Amino acid sequence: MLIRRGGGIPSSEITPHSLYLRRREFLTGAAAFAFAGPLGSGPAAAAGMQAAKSPFSTTEKPTPLSDVKSYNNFYEFGPGKADPAANADALTTAPWRVSVEGLAARPGEFDLEDFMKPYALEERIYRMRCVEGWSMVVPWVGFPLAEVLKKAEPLGAAKFVAFESLSRPEEMPGQRGLFQLLDWPYVEGLRLDEAMHPLTILAVGLYGEALPNQNGAPLRLVVPWKYGFKSIKSIVRIRLVEKQPPTSWNKQAAGEYGFYSNVNPNVDHPRWSQATERRIGEGGLFAKRRPTLMFNGYAEEVASLYSGMNLQKLF
Repeated sequence: MLIRRGGGIPSSEITPHSLYLRRREFLTGAAAFAFAGPLGSGPAAAAGMQAAKSPFSTTEKPTPLSDVKSYNNFYEFGPGKADPAANADALTTAPWRVSVEGLAARPGEFDLEDFMKPYALEERIYRMRCVEGWSMVVPWVGFPLAEVLKKAEPLGAAKFVAFESLSRPEEMPGQRGLFQLLDWPYVEGLRLDEAMHPLTILAVGLYGEALPNQNGAPLRLVVPWKYGFKSIKSIVRIRLVEKQPPTSWNKQAAGEYGFYSNVNPNVDHPRWSQATERRIGEGGLFAKRRPTLMFNGYAEEVASLYSGMNLQKLF
């Protein structure tokens, strides 16, 4: 049972307790070894993207681009918020291949350019809520995941969609060394109806430019009514499966991070309240907190997906 806690988000903002302890080990042990130097050709140059405006966009003011690019969780590049921006330039994003496999009549493996080619790009300005209690508003560029799945023709036994991120320790310093924060590769999953929902997109850009490496280049999932860690970055594999797939944070701490991880102000994390949030770009740690919206403000669109479910138990 999750217990409501009073007070604000701790200033560590907020690495889960188990990772906090492991991070201390990591920092203690860092002097004993050195990371290998970065390999690869570096990030692809940002390019302008033509994208149609979407009626699904919020009218809220977007978070400044500088904050979106500099304040991230991407543990493959380190545990700190600034680590992805500092380290992700080592990631080679071209060439990039994506496989669609599993319970599908038309599986395949594609170069990213061919994978994207059939789909018209849209700008989707979405709220993004982190499980740690902070939020952003991001103008993503992408296309509906449903279009990809329809093209793959899911078989009748397919009930879930599993995602897998890149594992490349030579370019991702958080994946190498003696103290690992998570099991790699990072994996995530959605129920098939969640994946097919019109709000669920695959993003290839933000703010009209190619997706920066630290934000999940070159291809990431965006599910705006769920906590941000569900929106897996740097995707290389999409699988249609029959049974609920494992997910990285649920494997790490099942009592803290459920499979669904819908934004819910009434279901607290065991160690902090989810009732309010701090919007990045609005005054730092001491900014006035705002109420957390059910399903991150997308309840009208998605609440029916969970009709009859106990959202306290299936968090």
